[in-house]
Amino acid sequence: MTRDPTIRPLEGRDVAPIAAAFRDLGWDKPRSQYERYLSEQQEGLRSVLVAFVRGDFAGYVTIKWDAGYPHFQASGIPEIQDLNVLPRFRRAGIGTRLMDAVEQTASERSNVVGIGVGMSPDYGAAQRLYALRGYVPDGRGLASEGRTVSHGNTVTVDDGLILYLTKTLVGRAPQETHGA
Repeated sequence: MTRDPTIRPLEGRDVAPIAAAFRDLGWDKPRSQYERYLSEQQEGLRSVLVAFVRGDFAGYVTIKWDAGYPHFQASGIPEIQDLNVLPRFRRAGIGTRLMDAVEQTASERSNVVGIGVGMSPDYGAAQRLYALRGYVPDGRGLASEGRTVSHGNTVTVDDGLILYLTKTLVGRAPQETHGA
């Protein structure tokens, strides 16, 4: 088991090592993405939590306070986005610790949090993680590129085919969430 990670908010000094780690994996996660995340964090639009193990970048997660998914946005539900753990740190509890931290952060502003998960086998581990953490479908079915898929629609199974889930956070007084 990997030593417990240090989890903290994203800082400017983190941008280059994060971008380099994903570049080394051949993943399309450019430096500009993390510069935008840092800017959005500074503006209060997003919170970004990063995990380091013995000084090495291990993963991150973000929460968008004004969600991109229309139902979450209309209901005032913050949306967890972009949970990533580097392959060499997987199956060591890093994703769980990041989710614990981001849910705690979300609970400071809301009693419900949302998340979207892809429907391809590439997202199988995330699908299981979210189910085990108590996330349930929001009841609106699948979405493709942010739009609800209707009966009879033809869609492509890719990163844009999403099932949106919500979770009621413990420790918050209930408040109206418009059918979350």
